[in-house]
Amino acid sequence: MASPSAATAGQWSEVEVAGHICEIYQPPRASEHGYTVIYLHGVHLNHLHDKPEFIREFDRHGFRVICPRTARSWWTDRICSEFDNKISAECYVRDHVMEWLNANWRVEPPRVALLGTSMGGQGALRMAFKFPNKFPVLAAISPAIDYHTRMDEGDETLFEMYVDKEAARQDTATLHVHPLNWPRNMFFCCDPVDTRWHESAERLRMKLAALGIPYEADLETSGGGHGFDYYGRMAEKALGFIHQRLESERLRV
Repeated sequence: MASPSAATAGQWSEVEVAGHICEIYQPPRASEHGYTVIYLHGVHLNHLHDKPEFIREFDRHGFRVICPRTARSWWTDRICSEFDNKISAECYVRDHVMEWLNANWRVEPPRVALLGTSMGGQGALRMAFKFPNKFPVLAAISPAIDYHTRMDEGDETLFEMYVDKEAARQDTATLHVHPLNWPRNMFFCCDPVDTRWHESAERLRMKLAALGIPYEADLETSGGGHGFDYYGRMAEKALGFIHQRLESERLRV
């Protein structure tokens, strides 16, 4: 992967973590507090190294970033052979990526945040709902929460992981919300013209509100539908939220 040539530019590179490649980004000036973002990619496996709206925010806040590559795993705790025959994507992030961050960057919760888009957005939500102490800060852009609906289209990776559509539905982020144990800092957003995923984001918002669980959401801002036009538009808001809440967590402890 080519790195920027300017002396003031951040640097992208690759590392191997537990047998799989992760992309990492080092900003020109890293946060003195070691603030780190784990980016969970979408189902189309797009990269961030050519997305200036995100890089600008990484640089602004001094975020070091690690981007695991887990194929079309949906970031579940199920085996996806496209990714690995023994390790689930969730386990890979929860254990192996977090262990690498501690060993190499000397960072651990609560100075690590999850950021995800689409498939990765729902993965960030679900992991944080399941492990709120490990992932107390997250931002999900266009989260594809009700991913079980893709099984109606014959999504082969989901049929490999789940026996049927109902089993997948039971594993979605909304079904992992616990009324007494939740991530303290969550933000999610979805373009209202994103007809495929907006409804499930709205249902999540209603459930959190009914349970009295604090959250921030923007389900009103429009600009691009589902894809990087919209993701880029929301990057400043999502990463600004992450920085603010990482600061809050640091002061809290």
